[in-house]
Amino acid sequence: MAQVHEVGGTAVPMVNAEHGLPENFGTGTAGRLLFWIAVAFSAFQIVTAFGLPLDRPIVPGVDLLRIIGAAFALWAVKIGADAVRGRPVAEALFAFLCLLGTYVLVAGFGGGVPSQIVRSVHVGFLCLVAGGMLANHRAGGLAGRLFGWGLGVCGFLVGLYQWVFYFDLVNRAGELTDADFVVGIAALVVLFVLVWRAMGPALPIVAGLFLAYCLLGQHLPAPFDHRGYTADQVIEHMSFGTEGIYTTPTAVSATYIFLFILFGSFLERAGMIRLFTDIAMGAFGGAQGGPAKVAVFSSALMGTISGSGVANVVSTGQFTIPLMKRFGYRPAFAGGVEATASMGGQIMPPVMGAVAFIMAETIGVPYADIVQAAVIPAILYFASAFWAVHLEAGKRGLVGMPRHELPSARAALLEKWFLILPLAALVYLLFAGYTPLYSGSVGLALTVVLILGGAIAAGLAHQAVRLVFWVGLGLLAASFLVAGVMVVVGLVVALVIASLFVRGGKETLDACRDALADGARQALPVGLACAMVGIVIGTMTLTGVGTIFGNWVVSIGKDSLALSLVLTMLVSLFLGMGIPTIPNYIITSSLAAPALLELGVPLIVSHMFVFYFGIMADLTPPVALAAFAAAPIAKESGFRIGFEAVRIAIPGFVIPYMAVYDPTLMLQPVAGLEGTAYWLAVAYMVVKTAFAIGLWGMASVGFFRIRMAVWERLVGTAAALFLFAAAPMTDEIGFALGAIVIGSQIWRSRRPAPARPA
Repeated sequence: MAQVHEVGGTAVPMVNAEHGLPENFGTGTAGRLLFWIAVAFSAFQIVTAFGLPLDRPIVPGVDLLRIIGAAFALWAVKIGADAVRGRPVAEALFAFLCLLGTYVLVAGFGGGVPSQIVRSVHVGFLCLVAGGMLANHRAGGLAGRLFGWGLGVCGFLVGLYQWVFYFDLVNRAGELTDADFVVGIAALVVLFVLVWRAMGPALPIVAGLFLAYCLLGQHLPAPFDHRGYTADQVIEHMSFGTEGIYTTPTAVSATYIFLFILFGSFLERAGMIRLFTDIAMGAFGGAQGGPAKVAVFSSALMGTISGSGVANVVSTGQFTIPLMKRFGYRPAFAGGVEATASMGGQIMPPVMGAVAFIMAETIGVPYADIVQAAVIPAILYFASAFWAVHLEAGKRGLVGMPRHELPSARAALLEKWFLILPLAALVYLLFAGYTPLYSGSVGLALTVVLILGGAIAAGLAHQAVRLVFWVGLGLLAASFLVAGVMVVVGLVVALVIASLFVRGGKETLDACRDALADGARQALPVGLACAMVGIVIGTMTLTGVGTIFGNWVVSIGKDSLALSLVLTMLVSLFLGMGIPTIPNYIITSSLAAPALLELGVPLIVSHMFVFYFGIMADLTPPVALAAFAAAPIAKESGFRIGFEAVRIAIPGFVIPYMAVYDPTLMLQPVAGLEGTAYWLAVAYMVVKTAFAIGLWGMASVGFFRIRMAVWERLVGTAAALFLFAAAPMTDEIGFALGAIVIGSQIWRSRRPAPARPA
């Protein structure tokens, strides 16, 4: 179903700010075909992610592949019978052919699809869906539609080529045939054109410069030159194997990221956004400046299931931005609040954003370690945004919403508490040592169980019967810890079959089908960016160009670590002017993180430092993606929203610096600190950072108890800077100056106002 929002009183299709395409598949036959291609894409990813042993015999001579094949045969017979009876079969035929294609792709390897095939088919599906979206939404005529679909089909055929000739390609690795060379060039050309058309020119230009360096870098002066590589070597490196477009980011996109996007899509269908909004409204809606606090808190909650800051802006901002405006917040400030809070969702545990999975895979640490490092900075980030909107409300005298208009947070939890169970299971599995892929698979399956189980339970007449049903379903679902994930998969299949025979079951199945399609569509900007940035990584691994930048950063850092950090920040912010957070992080971390590590910055902290500024780049004008996503909702300039977002998020710019100089802020080990001493150091850093960002927020807004005098804002800023500094006596000076500012505000606010002359 097409999603719309109100602009000037007129309903217009909602577009995704990351690629500017409507949040639907188009109309007519082409739209329905693309919809089912997206469903097939998600089905392929789920089967390969779960790693189901489809060729393992259930009974002698019978396995899941044969059972599914028989089901397809029966489905074909039904379609044929319907056609003979004159019934419409176009929709069923699209579904049959697309899902049959997925079955063939998986069955070709007995269910155990190799990683290289998963990556190449993943990129092929991305190209096919992206080409179809461009054809259905941006083509001006028949030629444009044919061009878009032709690009998509060509990209899919590239992935299919690797599926067909997988063993041959492995056996002759490094030796390309003429056909391999043509396919390799086609893979790069299609990817460049699709990403340029779908996401703008910035990322293709960056990747194109790196690709040109591979081919022509030997002509540059030292130390920028390399030994020279032939076209065959470059194409083989970029288009085949696991070093170019199919490198680690694509592998993560094809597994963890896609699965967690689907997880979020199903939770949204189950009503999680409404639950989060009701909790936020009930808890903070009536407070001073309540609507803005609702925006911050609901975006933080959304960040636990949505890895995309822009998607967070669009989903929660549809409600929160107009609400803030209605209660007196300026449009630019309302958009800035939502953009700041939504981008913070990428660092909000437990799910965080796609970058967190790429980071864990790249540096080879458990995902739980990334979550551990992110938790305190994430809380401080959202606390700083919450503090900023509180101060702005006090400065402008903005009150909360009337209590009788607010939902009850307690009632919302009592009614929809079960929606939190998949998220709770996910958190438990992640911290119990299970892989993100397994944890996400189980979380997704449990969400589907809840959705389908809810439809069946609604048809049960008696409360006692419903209670027994839910208890039994919960026990069966929980048994996966002992019996394995196949129990949950079998439970899902049983619930799907049962849903066909209960009232409302078909509508619930349709909602699940739509969630599969939406998940594939939402994966486009992430997946395409991961594939394109693989060219950058491939250039670094082939030529070693990353060491040139790294040596430069190290040479600067020997004299001043602060200058190296500022340089890294500026590179990240500069790249972020045109490319999303994911490629920004991958490129900057590949260049700078090893250098920071050599300068003594802990591994996770160095990568988190780059990650943070990749996020901030989406708030920083002139190209602030999150701000421009909020612009049509706020009916305000994206530039103005971006400047307000930076003002609100300023504390977020300094938290990473503080973590570099004292890694306890990210719960990283420090030599000489153990046990109680370590946790006291953590507590001190949290208090110091909280006090510093509190002072910074006061100085930025110009308000605490009353409007601040100019000298108070200057002293407050100086106090925050002293606390951020890592030098002897700076903490003591910072605390003293901060106490002076707060004391002055308290004294002035209590002083009676001068009597007016009669």
